[in-house]
Amino acid sequence: MRRLKPLLIVRAGKTFPAIEAKIGDFPDWIAAGLGALSVPLEVVDPQSQHLPAEPSGVVITGSHAMVTDREGWSEAVAGWLRGLVERKIPVLGICYGHQLLAQALGGSVAFHPGGIEIGTVRIRSTAACAGDPVLGHLPGIFPAQVVHRQSVAALPPGAVVLAANDFEIHHAFRFGQSAWGVQFHPEFSTAAMKGYIAHLAEDLAAEGRDPTSLDAVIEPTPDSAWILRAFGSLVEDRYIGT
Repeated sequence: MRRLKPLLIVRAGKTFPAIEAKIGDFPDWIAAGLGALSVPLEVVDPQSQHLPAEPSGVVITGSHAMVTDREGWSEAVAGWLRGLVERKIPVLGICYGHQLLAQALGGSVAFHPGGIEIGTVRIRSTAACAGDPVLGHLPGIFPAQVVHRQSVAALPPGAVVLAANDFEIHHAFRFGQSAWGVQFHPEFSTAAMKGYIAHLAEDLAAEGRDPTSLDAVIEPTPDSAWILRAFGSLVEDRYIGT
């Protein structure tokens, strides 16, 4: 009998303890977004666990770390990701994962000159997004949950921008036909987004941002959330087809 290769959720970091106590952590939210799958789902911590060479697919979570710190575990994951992309194993990077994937493939990451982007924001899909197997369902303008200070400053050579807004020109990209990065958080619920604004309220106020106003416009983001379901279906279809 053929052994089922897992779809991995690579835990690049953890949410704040107060948020986790109420609604769980990044892997929980991602697993819920992926939905029921015929391939097994496994969570791997690259700081303490081995990364399998041949998963059926990979989702890399966000993190409160910074890609530019180039921590040893992060650089090891970057090298592993390059190998996956070369073998056309589907990869989806979210926030930190998006930035790490871009850096691994030859792009660069830096602190955004505009500071933090946080809350529910409007993002535009590009013409290249139409027909994409993971993001092709997105309308021309869609809401998404965001919280990041670093961004992809330069895309990997050959990567295609799939979504952007006035603040962040690289909100989503595709590399080849098996790797995607999204700066926004398709796994975030309104509760998660509100939790981040509440936790960071003091810092936001010190930076001239109004946490109350940010919280007031938080709304559901079903179009961006569907990215996880679409990615899970793509992994499943490719795996079953092998």
